[in-house]
Amino acid sequence: MNGKKIAIALAVIAALVLFFSLDLGRFFTLAALKENRQTLLDYYRDHRVGMVVGFMAIYIVQTALSLPGAAILSLTAGAIFGAVMGTVCAVIAATIGATLALLVTRYLLRDTVLSRFGPKLERLNRELEERGLNYLLFLRLVPVFPFFLINLAAGLTRLPLRTFVIGTLVGIIPGGFVYCNAGASLATITSAGDVASPRVLGSFALLGLFALAPVIYGKMKKAGTRDP
Repeated sequence: MNGKKIAIALAVIAALVLFFSLDLGRFFTLAALKENRQTLLDYYRDHRVGMVVGFMAIYIVQTALSLPGAAILSLTAGAIFGAVMGTVCAVIAATIGATLALLVTRYLLRDTVLSRFGPKLERLNRELEERGLNYLLFLRLVPVFPFFLINLAAGLTRLPLRTFVIGTLVGIIPGGFVYCNAGASLATITSAGDVASPRVLGSFALLGLFALAPVIYGKMKKAGTRDP
């Protein structure tokens, strides 16, 4: 690993250590959001651009470093900016942060991973280059897969960057809107888990299956042509 990679790795580690040693996670809780909502609204009223830029910067850093608190930040976006504007801010910030996480992982680790496991991953990489958008949309829409793990795993593959950005941006819109819309009615929420009801999760799973349908159809058609 060259000096530049070591410097980036150390910077990421330092940021993680700082976050947890200072217990900054205490600010990313529902209780903290409810307690400080009016203060945030007052600041937003007087400093609209600064609030939007500051919020998105925090969301980008949180996502890029795979820190906890994404759900609370999405609720915060809805509570401060409203459902629609909050969704726009949260989705764009999360996409930028996820892209940074992918780029850092790809820069630091992909060459090492491919040098050791390249032949075993070749089939996966070819599939991602061909159908990556469908797979990524499925993973983004079905919320059982941790957001940060998808970012890091994608960085170890040859998934095209453009495909990752588009798939992430589009795929997180439904979930982002659900959380931001809930944040706009913050008083009715007792925990972040209340937002994702079984009905909502089922709807996301259905959307994910629709995204994966072209892949399933293509594989079935390909298998059919091989039959005698």
